Amino acid sequence: MIALSLAEIAAVLGGDLRLAGEATAETVVDGVVDTDSRNMGPGSIFVAKPGAATDGHNFVGSAAASGAALAIVERPVDEEITQIVVPDAVRALADLAREVVARVRAAGSLKIIGITGSNGKTTTKNFLARILSEEGATVAPIASYNNEVGAPVTMLRVTHGTRFLVSEFGADAPGSIARLAGLVEPDVVVVLMVGMAHAGGFGGIEATAKAKSELVAAATPTGTAVLNIDDPRVAAMRELAESRGMNVVGFGQGAAAQVRAEGLEVTASGTSCVIEAAGARVPLRLRVLGAHHINNALAAIAAAGVLGVSTADAVERLETVEIAERWRMQPLGNDRVRIINDAYNASPDSMAAALRTLAQITGPGERTVAVLGAMSELGETAGEEHDRIGLLAVRLNIQRIVVVGPEARRLYISAIGEGSWDSEAVFFPDQDAAFEYLREELRDGDRVLVKSSNSVGLRHLGDRLGELFS
Repeated sequence: MIALSLAEIAAVLGGDLRLAGEATAETVVDGVVDTDSRNMGPGSIFVAKPGAATDGHNFVGSAAASGAALAIVERPVDEEITQIVVPDAVRALADLAREVVARVRAAGSLKIIGITGSNGKTTTKNFLARILSEEGATVAPIASYNNEVGAPVTMLRVTHGTRFLVSEFGADAPGSIARLAGLVEPDVVVVLMVGMAHAGGFGGIEATAKAKSELVAAATPTGTAVLNIDDPRVAAMRELAESRGMNVVGFGQGAAAQVRAEGLEVTASGTSCVIEAAGARVPLRLRVLGAHHINNALAAIAAAGVLGVSTADAVERLETVEIAERWRMQPLGNDRVRIINDAYNASPDSMAAALRTLAQITGPGERTVAVLGAMSELGETAGEEHDRIGLLAVRLNIQRIVVVGPEARRLYISAIGEGSWDSEAVFFPDQDAAFEYLREELRDGDRVLVKSSNSVGLRHLGDRLGELFS
């Protein structure tokens, strides 16, 4: 964070400053700002966020012991540390992020990029951060820091030397993207796709599209919207962007895209295509598995282009990326038994894309094995979406379908109904039972996909399988 005095922070938050030790109102702090006391160090700021399971106020002492200089609290805590008492710690975190980013922006050349979409946000964020890091100091979220806590925590990592802030915006309810993106008013906004992920929480896919469009509405009017022209719901956001005076850059694989890919080829070692943008044609060899990641690469190339990075430079940097993120199409195991651990998250779209990738990268004499868990947050569409994935797995000729957990049982029933019944589809109530089966069942030449929503936790099963065949 940039250097601010305790008095300045208290004024920004409208809070009650309570000094401790040798601190004065003019004492300056510039350390990490976080809600996790384990991340504290000398000069850091601990935000005591209340929670259903744990209350951050219980960890103020731990934060102080680790060197924190300030605690932002909702009630005074009997610990030897300066405190600012506020009505709402999470709102205070957002207020501080807004102020810090505004000061950095006003004083220098900071450019802010916001990314949203039902799938692909984290991968695109990582791709774009890799490209921009060669241009100047770049701040981007750790993992999927895209909610009301993670987004401001990321924003607060900017300093006066930061040239690019890449923010990822998730949505758990209508209005959440508007609130988070409104803290910084991005210069460039990227909308990847509108799918069924979290549709249950929004009341359907059209409501999801409206929520994603909040990012376009929150951008600075002099900015640029980078839109997936292949997705009709995203392409329709052009009207909103242009009505606000923004420029629009379309990416995709169709002829209407200004940044497009053609000649896709998917193999077990990555995905190849030719990128066409701004009159240039540049071959791309992406080491990240899956054709669906080409669209994420296109989005990153398009956004980087808006910021002055050539297509050739962007492609060269993307080719150094080996995995999108841990637990996202992460190759594990060995050449005999290859594990693809893609169980950080799952939606109907990403589940289908991962299954198609598994089928595409499995060669003659090799066997496809899909270890599948439930997809969360689908609301009343959950049953039919699990049915659809079960049908797709059979139609892709996935040779072993291993379904784990009671929430995914309908996927198993659907696969059996489609004809995968002669031990091709099996069901296990928990990960341990599935692991014991797979330890005996897997053999040389198997290509294994592990896929579920994060809440199901199959990523840990994927890690165990990876260690078993490392």
